[in-house]
Amino acid sequence: MASYWLFKEEPEHYSFDNLVLDGRTVWSGVRNNLALKHMRAMRKSDLAFFYHTGKETAVVGIIKIVSDPYPDPEEKDPKLVVVDVAPVEKLKRPVTLAEIKSNSKFKNFELVRIPRLSVMPVLKPLWDEVIKISKK
Repeated sequence: MASYWLFKEEPEHYSFDNLVLDGRTVWSGVRNNLALKHMRAMRKSDLAFFYHTGKETAVVGIIKIVSDPYPDPEEKDPKLVVVDVAPVEKLKRPVTLAEIKSNSKFKNFELVRIPRLSVMPVLKPLWDEVIKISKK
């Protein structure tokens, strides 16, 4: 069964639109131990939200994990892992952090509880709720 995730990135650095143009990229640069633990749990074909952080703070698209985790080829530390990702679709409209925080269903979501975490799991009911909100 597929798992669901959320990846955060500043759009000024690399946006969902950049990923659409590239078609695929290596998701690298994660250094936080908890975020790395989450990345090690990912499997090819899992889905993830692409979340723009910084000024925008919103879920903007869906991406697919297209590789299992592997050691970061740019780093000498074997604890640092990366995954390859590809775009699936842009959401009909962004789902803002304010909307997520104002919805009691998300009170235990890492995005609300540990806001600096760059990679996190998303439980299926929360995944479905974000999709539902994006269609309003």
